[in-house]
Amino acid sequence: MRKLVLYIATSLDGYIAAPGDDLGFLTKVEKEGEDYGYADFIAEVDTVIVGRRTFDWVMQHVPEFSHSDKESYIITRTPQESVGNTHFYTGDIGELVQTLKAKEGGTIFCDGGAEVVHQLLTRGLIDEFVISIIPTFVGDGTRLFKDGRPGGDLKLVEAKSFDTGLVQLCYRRVY
Repeated sequence: MRKLVLYIATSLDGYIAAPGDDLGFLTKVEKEGEDYGYADFIAEVDTVIVGRRTFDWVMQHVPEFSHSDKESYIITRTPQESVGNTHFYTGDIGELVQTLKAKEGGTIFCDGGAEVVHQLLTRGLIDEFVISIIPTFVGDGTRLFKDGRPGGDLKLVEAKSFDTGLVQLCYRRVY
């Protein structure tokens, strides 16, 4: 069965965005020639799940969706026609993920945002967590993990540190 991986960056105090959906803190660890393993990870991915707010933010900052070459599902409440491989999904996220996991294919990548992560956690659908911790305090904004999520154990698979101060943790869910 395919796995669903949350691959995301957060501040040390647990925020994926500052107020106003500001992602500026991510630039603190930008370094020429360093992608923190992203290219290797994305090479295994053939399906992407992302929330509508995250998708809209990205589309305001880049000319085209960076995952348009992959089967992508934008989780939204507003029906919209698909554009190529990009589908605007209004159904039950649990049913979508179960259907995707049952199909042949590569890794399913959850690219945020917080509401989608919360829905997936609530249903126990995230198999692995690759969390890059940016060495800064944001102080306020959008938390990676919302309150009200279920508990559960994880197994540390790998921990890497980089000279920029970024620490990347990879955990697998223990079933």
